[in-house]
Amino acid sequence: MKRVFLVNPKKYSTNTNQLNEHDLIKGCINNDVYCQQVLYEKFSPKMTGVSLRYCNSKMEAEDVLQDAFIKVFDKIKTFKGEGSFEGWIRKIVVFTALKSNDKRVRKFEPGNLENIQEQSLESKAISNMETANLLSILQELPEGYRTVFNLYAIEGYSHKEIGTMLGVSDVTSRTQYSRAKQYLIKLLAKYGIQRI
Repeated sequence: MKRVFLVNPKKYSTNTNQLNEHDLIKGCINNDVYCQQVLYEKFSPKMTGVSLRYCNSKMEAEDVLQDAFIKVFDKIKTFKGEGSFEGWIRKIVVFTALKSNDKRVRKFEPGNLENIQEQSLESKAISNMETANLLSILQELPEGYRTVFNLYAIEGYSHKEIGTMLGVSDVTSRTQYSRAKQYLIKLLAKYGIQRI
């Protein structure tokens, strides 16, 4: 679903490259619809990918993305300029997706590292895959595994941070991540992608 904005075309140049990030943020703080449109169009493609990694369907990911951008526009006044603006938006998208997942029952298996065998995913095997193929394989992970895998391997959160976000222990986060890797190795083998 494409978001539609109504703008006064005479008020702005058609060249959106003239707006730097600071001006874009300032415009959004002032509820400038054109700046909101430009910001959405600039960041929504990347954030759609983030949202898709946490959701079970494209429709759900679009809903999460819309909710996240509403939060971005609502909370943009709180952005202090510390760190990247894209990272700030990404964090809102991730937390919105996690909150959406809380509406469904997320299943985490209790943490126990005793029977987990450490296996590695070879980056060469994964880097040779198309993004869409990798995303569809990640979608096959059970929800708890997928959530922890995304937060740890892709977003870069620590197991302690993940535990706090999800209301589980850091041991449970580690266990989920380890099991996710084992599950991914099996999925990759199922699709004929061998470890290199």
